Amino acid sequence: MSDGDAASPTATAVIVGADLAAGHDGQAELVLRIRYPNGVVGDVVLDAQTGFALMRHCDIESLDGLTGQSWRRILEGVEACTT
Repeated sequence: MSDGDAASPTATAVIVGADLAAGHDGQAELVLRIRYPNGVVGDVVLDAQTGFALMRHCDIESLDGLTGQSWRRILEGVEACTT
């Protein structure tokens, strides 16, 4: 079994696509399509700052490089809450 196999206890959600979109405030947002271990694909919307942090942490220069990355890479660019 591989890490991407839904039956695997180590299965994790992975990014299967990414697009830029205009947010309600006119700012760019990054829309990620994430496939969960059960096969369901859902969208996650990130603000521009978090999207750029994700791309830096994945060491990529284009959205195509996000495909196949673990969704956990998103958390690497998020600052811890201090409250």
